[in-house]
Amino acid sequence: MSEERGLPRIGDHAPDFSAVTTQQTDFNFSVWQEQHWVVLFSHPADFTPVCTTELMAFAQASDQFRQRGVKLIGLSVDSIHAHLAWLRSIHDKMGATIPFPMIADIDMRVAKLYGMIHANASSTATVRAVFIIDPKRVIRALLYYPLNAGRNVDEILRLVTALQTTDRYACATPANWREGEKVVVPPPKTVQEVDQALAKTEYEHRDFYLALKNVSPVVTQKPAEVREPQPAKAEASQPDKPEPAQPAENTSSS
Repeated sequence: MSEERGLPRIGDHAPDFSAVTTQQTDFNFSVWQEQHWVVLFSHPADFTPVCTTELMAFAQASDQFRQRGVKLIGLSVDSIHAHLAWLRSIHDKMGATIPFPMIADIDMRVAKLYGMIHANASSTATVRAVFIIDPKRVIRALLYYPLNAGRNVDEILRLVTALQTTDRYACATPANWREGEKVVVPPPKTVQEVDQALAKTEYEHRDFYLALKNVSPVVTQKPAEVREPQPAKAEASQPDKPEPAQPAENTSSS
């Protein structure tokens, strides 16, 4: 029982740790997080078919996670050399670049810290675990998949978006909710609040305890990486062309 009690749960502070990753030899989780949302996910082993499809799916969705201020990081109990070789193979054979770091947890220290080793599934490989961690380093959601079933990255992205939306608007999301759809208004707690809620015409009332409303999406602009090169080019061209200042004066005087 004592070992089980030590495993992270929803609402717990995510354990901090240091490790070696494919992007940093002196990686520290809390420093790297920098008050971002984080999706920390583990996979059973490098150079395996299901894990390869998952890694490419996370890479394909990485811009959408970045739009939401989310950092991705993977983990397995393979060595750093195995990680590097696997990423190179994915790039060379399948044309996919993995933009996020991968933790080489060869001593299983981080995997055990986060409860990613399930002895009844495998004592030497991590299950397909997903930890969604908010900017305050609080675990907001946990997902566990068996070794033989790949994860749905769209669902993980949907769940992150739902958590961010409920945080921003103090609401809840209904079943199968997608960004842009109506959210659930907190139910009234007193007779007076029932009357006040029913009087709000902007709500879609299903019953006194179930009302929906529209909210703005959490993503309002494209990733910064897409937009940064454009102003940089414009600034570089200004010193070469001083003439544009003259037409501006002519138009103001006319």
